[in-house]
Amino acid sequence: MREVFHQSLEDVQGRLVEIAELVTVAIDKATRAFSTSDVALAEEVIEADAIIDEKAIALDELAIEILARQQPVARDLRIVVSALRMSASLERMGDIAEHIAQLTRMRFPERAIPKGLKSTFTKMGELDVEVARQLAELLRTQDLTLTEQIRNADDEIDDLHVSVFEKVLSDSWQGEASATVDATLASRYHERFADHAVSVAKKVAYLSTGDWTPSTDALDIITQQG
Repeated sequence: MREVFHQSLEDVQGRLVEIAELVTVAIDKATRAFSTSDVALAEEVIEADAIIDEKAIALDELAIEILARQQPVARDLRIVVSALRMSASLERMGDIAEHIAQLTRMRFPERAIPKGLKSTFTKMGELDVEVARQLAELLRTQDLTLTEQIRNADDEIDDLHVSVFEKVLSDSWQGEASATVDATLASRYHERFADHAVSVAKKVAYLSTGDWTPSTDALDIITQQG
């Protein structure tokens, strides 16, 4: 019975990794579509979001079944409950990638990125894609050194997010109302995508360390032990 339970937990982990990989594909395509006004690529992201949603629902159903049948306690219970919360964050990340793609489709054939902000959004997109890749690897390997990399990238995205608002609120901003809305929405989407990644990374770290904010030294010790 215990072996079946552990197989179920491994299945949960595998499904989290699978969803994270789909999210990585989604944000990669969405940010490229946003940068180049590739409406066909944007449509791929929008259509594929349903698959992410379906897999998140299936994972949640599996986790609930484990709770009902196995009645886990202590650390096992935390793993299952955390999986439910991580699934919700990953599903939301997929939704955010879809929102970025929808902005691209809405403005087509014009560029969705307002003039003067292309380099900023290109960098935000690159960072979001890297965060997604690191998160999928973290879920796959539990290599906690990745949590620090994810947090650092999130800090960079936060700084870029602030710079977008400073730009659109400055006296030199000449963009129309629609451009201002697009810039603020897109910036917020990029920023929130990374925030959700950080949230998932914190849960993975907590399950390994029992600490919501483990120090770099603690992460080094755990990595050496692994």
